[in-house]
Amino acid sequence: MFERQERLAILLLVGVAIVVISAHFVLTYIGKQPFARPFSETSADGELVYTEGQIDQVTLTKEGDYALIRMGNTTLFTQSRHLRTLGLQKGDLVFVYGIVQTYHGKKELVVNAPEDFRRMSQENRSSQSADSISG
Repeated sequence: MFERQERLAILLLVGVAIVVISAHFVLTYIGKQPFARPFSETSADGELVYTEGQIDQVTLTKEGDYALIRMGNTTLFTQSRHLRTLGLQKGDLVFVYGIVQTYHGKKELVVNAPEDFRRMSQENRSSQSADSISG
């Protein structure tokens, strides 16, 4: 059947696979929070950061696939379908994880997944359909 060295190699491969799968589940469970830092203008490109605030303005790109979100002095860049999925609109208070990038000399956050948005409050939602995001 298998030689001693082959059995040892298979055992090591199975052990490594178990460790990697376990690490994946642990990291998924604890989320991004332990690895993210608060966003600032001194944040480095590629850094995982978080910020929170009220959505002041939502602008869709020409094709409508992406959205630029203004929260105070911070700009978020994301796919517009994420906003539609979550029902986010002007006036919502949100907590956001994103990756820092510099665009035309200004820092912005790229938000890659709908799970990176967290609505903090329903109180400030606008009931006007003009402010809602449509696609």
